Amino acid sequence: MIVGGDVGGTKTLLGLFEPDADRPRAVATHSYATSEHRRVGEILDEFKRAIGPVAIDAAAIGVAGPVVGNAARLTNVSWDIAASEIAAGLGTQRVQVLNDLEALAASVEALTAEDLCVLQPGVERADGNGAVIAAGTGLGEALLHRVEGRLQPVPSEAGHADFAARTEREIELVRMLRERYGRAEVEHVLSGPGLLNVHRFTHRGGECEMLSGVEDAQMPARISQAGLGGRCQQCADALRMFVSAYGAEAGNLALRAVATSGVYVGGGIAPKILPALRTGSFMDAFLAKEPLRELLQQMPVKVIVNPEAGLLGAAIRARELLKVG
Repeated sequence: MIVGGDVGGTKTLLGLFEPDADRPRAVATHSYATSEHRRVGEILDEFKRAIGPVAIDAAAIGVAGPVVGNAARLTNVSWDIAASEIAAGLGTQRVQVLNDLEALAASVEALTAEDLCVLQPGVERADGNGAVIAAGTGLGEALLHRVEGRLQPVPSEAGHADFAARTEREIELVRMLRERYGRAEVEHVLSGPGLLNVHRFTHRGGECEMLSGVEDAQMPARISQAGLGGRCQQCADALRMFVSAYGAEAGNLALRAVATSGVYVGGGIAPKILPALRTGSFMDAFLAKEPLRELLQQMPVKVIVNPEAGLLGAAIRARELLKVG
C-alpha cells in the first residue's frame, strides 16, 4: 500500500492507495484542518490510527512551499516538513516531499473528462509541454515538460513573483499593495487573501455589509458568493478583476511553458467560481498576448474540478518510488 498527501495552508489530505497500474485507487481518504495541528507528525499519528495496522511501502507528500533536500518550510503556515519525520510516522523509508503544485501536475495525465471542465478546447499536441496554475490559500504554478513522451512536472515559486499590472486600475491596485506589503506579488492578488485585497480595493476602505460578522477564513468565499449572485456590486467588481488577472497570469504561464499540451487551472477557488470563469473575461485576458494570440488560441485550457487531484498526483509519485527499490 502507498500513501499520498496534500498539505495546504488551510487543510491537509492524506490518502491510503492501492498502486493500481493506471491510476492509484484510494482505499481511505482523511481530511484535517492544518492550523489545528502543530506539526505534520500529529496528523500522521491521527491518520495511522484511522487506517489501522497497514504496512506502508512508500509515501509522497505535496506541501505548499519550496522543497529543498527532501524537506520544506510551508509558506503560509509555520511548519517544517522533512522526509525523515514522515518516514518515522508511516514506517517506510521510501518517502518523497514535493511541492504541492508538482504533485497536482503529476496527476494531469491520469485525469479523466469527469475531473475537468473545458474553458477552451484548443488542439492538444502529443509532443507539447503543459502548465498548471492553482489559486487557493496561496498561488502555485508548475510547468510540465515533455520528456520521452511523458509530461514531467517542474515546480516553481512563481506565485511570489511580481504582479504584472495591465490596466490603470491594476496600477492603482499595485500602489495599494505596495503600501500594505512593500511590494506587489502575484499571490497578493490571486489567492483567497488576494481576493480579499482586491475587495478592499474595490470598496476603497468602505464597509461591506456582506462581510459583517464573517470570520476571516470565510471572507473570500463570501465575496465570491456575493459577486456571483450580484448582491454587492463592489464584490462583483472585485470578482471580475480577480478573474481577469487570473486569466492574464495563466496566459503568462502558458507562454513561458509553450503549453501546447494544455493549461490546467487547479486549486480550491476555480471550481467555486466556474460561472465567472466561463463569462469570457478569463479567456479574454488569457489570449490578450499579441503577437502570440494565435498560439494561445490553440492551447487547451481546462479547470480541474476534482478536489483530490493533488492527492492523486502525490499517490502517483509514491507509486514511482516503488520502482526505485
